[in-house]
Amino acid sequence: MQINNTVLSKLEKLSHLRIDDSKKEEVMEQLTEILGYIDNLNELDTDTLDTSFSTLEGGTPLREDKPREPTSIEQDILSHAPQSQNDFFIVPAIIE
Repeated sequence: MQINNTVLSKLEKLSHLRIDDSKKEEVMEQLTEILGYIDNLNELDTDTLDTSFSTLEGGTPLREDKPREPTSIEQDILSHAPQSQNDFFIVPAIIE
């Protein structure tokens, strides 16, 4: 698929981004390259693969589930807050 000015302007609108006019040509080329790569992936024959196919023998390795040692990260963060109480930030009320 070739990205042109019409498609790029639609992408700008959808993404709420504005691409500088001096960069538009470069962005269109980069997006066209990305879509070309995706087209290459579409050529792969995956019909014979099982839906649970994995390159890892035995599935996804899991880490051992053991509790962490307590840290003082929460207290370090709360020490920089203007106000805190019972491990929570105190902020001004915004709803009456």
